[in-house]
Amino acid sequence: MSRIGKLPISVPAGVDVSIKNNIFTVKGKRGCLTQEIDSSISVQIEGGIIQFTRNTDNKRDRALHGLYRSLINNMITGVSVGYKISQELVGVGYRATIQGQLLDMVLGYSHHVVFELPNEITCVTTAERGKNPTIILESYDKQLIGQVAAKIRSLRTPEPYKGKGIRFTGEILRRKAGKSAAKK
Repeated sequence: MSRIGKLPISVPAGVDVSIKNNIFTVKGKRGCLTQEIDSSISVQIEGGIIQFTRNTDNKRDRALHGLYRSLINNMITGVSVGYKISQELVGVGYRATIQGQLLDMVLGYSHHVVFELPNEITCVTTAERGKNPTIILESYDKQLIGQVAAKIRSLRTPEPYKGKGIRFTGEILRRKAGKSAAKK
């Protein structure tokens, strides 16, 4: 049995869960999320506890068992607590500003990079003197916020020589020595 899939999920107060025609719906104070569940996985909701079981023991069903349990757990965490991702812009002259749902960034190109954020994501930018500018994304949808953060990072991925680019806060980059190290 899947170690992740067999773990029960407890539903916190203020979160409503329902399943109808293999569509799982989670509603909370931050928003509402839905997920379609494969017919080979069955879901039981009893007394604030959600339990997942699979019908067969083939490889595909074993994989889906843990997957759907993780997806539903992330949905419940998202609508009750939410998710936050912080990124920093490392480079001379790099900065970011937010106007509504448009994130305007200066990333060392000859032009500004404007990124439109989805409505489900809220963004805050900070620029303190002596520190790198930061972008803080918040949302209740873990999949969406991860995808948007990865897209923002791809606009200027950190390079290994000077470390310039957009990186996640706390991310450790593997640095390379330049050409001068080879001359010794």
